Amino acid sequence: MGHQWPARRGRARGEKGRKEMNSQLSERIRQHSANFSKGQRMIARYIEEHSEQVAFMTASRLGQTVGVSESTVVRFATEIGYSGYPALQQAMQEMIRSKMTSVQRLERTSTTIPMDRLLDEVLDQDIDILKRTKENVDREAFYRAADALVNAKKVYVLGAGSSLALATFMAHYLRLVFETVHLVEATSEATILQQMVHVGEGDAVIAISFPRYSKKAVKTMKYASSQKATTVAITDSPLSPLAQYASHVLLARSDMVSFVDSLVGPLSILNALIVTVAIRKKSEVADTLRKIEEIWDEYSVYEKVDEKGS
Repeated sequence: MGHQWPARRGRARGEKGRKEMNSQLSERIRQHSANFSKGQRMIARYIEEHSEQVAFMTASRLGQTVGVSESTVVRFATEIGYSGYPALQQAMQEMIRSKMTSVQRLERTSTTIPMDRLLDEVLDQDIDILKRTKENVDREAFYRAADALVNAKKVYVLGAGSSLALATFMAHYLRLVFETVHLVEATSEATILQQMVHVGEGDAVIAISFPRYSKKAVKTMKYASSQKATTVAITDSPLSPLAQYASHVLLARSDMVSFVDSLVGPLSILNALIVTVAIRKKSEVADTLRKIEEIWDEYSVYEKVDEKGS
């Protein structure tokens, strides 16, 4: 018999995680409901009935919709234990992101953002994602992950769906740092396992996945962990199914821009990780870069630009 994926109740665990997040918010509301004002009770009722819409409303718009002031909305958030409305909104977004379909994402954007505001809204959202990623990144975890990668014998990088672009980018640059880097083709479980059949202790496996989480990425991490490889998860939450099989977890903000996943946060983390590992292996990387430059020059790989013009 060939290798088999370790058994895992992925769907049940993912559903359980989402229900736990949902119940946490509901429980906060229930525990504090006795102290609610009339306006706060109206907000609580509206959140319970329209959570998916509220998750992407500003405090001002929620207040207008319910018929209360913006300050009442902000006080409601702090009343149930959040630092403010943005924290409540973030919790609600994380609660629903994993179950929103692409059609629902597209519909939400078309009904909430005016056409002439789309460019500014997308750019502003990406800027906000980068700010929140920088504020929340665990710097100790980041440098531990970098240290773990430095001495890896072989490196495997996997990203499914939109995360494939991130994995391709990372594998491209890691090949300038390590002798052996595999960009794992995530076409099927059998294909993944075939490419990783020799993974073992001393190797590193980097898996990248954001909601909706890739089952293939999760299974890859579990298999790599069972083979005693160092596993690094690039994901968005400690509740991500990748995290439970990771030796190191690097969290980055990832939000939705309509049906498109905004990946500027994780891309920036990957940039920093590549640079940090390369600096730790500076002498080896410098030798490699010199050889590559010589080859490029010898075979005229790149067109030379005449700075003086012609």
